[in-house]
Amino acid sequence: MPFIRHTTLDPSLYGLDLTAFEFFKQQTGIIGEDDLKQHILAVQAKAFAVSKPYLWNLYSMVDMNSSPKISKHPKYQSVLQLGRDCTNALLLDLGCCFGNDGRKAVADGWPVNQVISTDINQELWDLGHVLFRSTPSSFPSPFIAGDCFDPTFLSSEPGPTSRSPPDLSSLTSLNDLHGKLAAIHASSIFHLFSAEQQASLVRALAALLSPAPGSIVFGTHAGLRKQGIIWDDVLDETTEVYCHDPESWNKLWEDAGPFKMETILEKVTGVEGEISWRMVWSATMTTKSAV
Repeated sequence: MPFIRHTTLDPSLYGLDLTAFEFFKQQTGIIGEDDLKQHILAVQAKAFAVSKPYLWNLYSMVDMNSSPKISKHPKYQSVLQLGRDCTNALLLDLGCCFGNDGRKAVADGWPVNQVISTDINQELWDLGHVLFRSTPSSFPSPFIAGDCFDPTFLSSEPGPTSRSPPDLSSLTSLNDLHGKLAAIHASSIFHLFSAEQQASLVRALAALLSPAPGSIVFGTHAGLRKQGIIWDDVLDETTEVYCHDPESWNKLWEDAGPFKMETILEKVTGVEGEISWRMVWSATMTTKSAV
């Protein structure tokens, strides 16, 4: 996916596609196109002030202008069916930002109290309530803030197991969900980290997944035709971005558990004509694991 190098917010980049407009209109209750635009840009300005600007360069206008990434994924309908078929099935949205994707899953039928969102920044989730004009009472989806590389928050080491559903109202870390999740959505996340961190995160997410066949982790992020490093200039600094190719990405997951991998690489043309590659992938549990 293209990296947006603007270091200040540029309202000219705003432009909801039709699906995104309908989603935000339905979720916010704001009908007028111009009123919705002004509302979204106002919330974006607040978010830019509280989050790391380089992260906003990576996903801010993409996140705002597009319909939720989760519903564009080829596995989305089968994930929704998984939620219908499995009693008390839990869905985790990793790196949720404002919570667009979790809200889309809820709008499409996944029970709101069974969609868990997480991000390192609590303020972005709180601004999601401002963006969607909701409250924790009107949208009671569990949220937990934390660093996915802090082993006290998320670890690949198995913890105590229980057959009873977790108490989501008292979650203190994602480790409380080991072996409990039917589905995990992780988009625009992995390419933010080093190769070693990506491998560690794959193992940790595999440990969260239910051992039942059909449990799934799915998402999209930047990729390459041949794995390696992209050097990107952001805020006058050169940032190293490690990108996998489909073969190397599949191997990470196959080493982490009995997963069936489905991975494709899509060519993307950015707003300034630049070419990049987006990896669309899923890892589905094929046999009952030892978790």
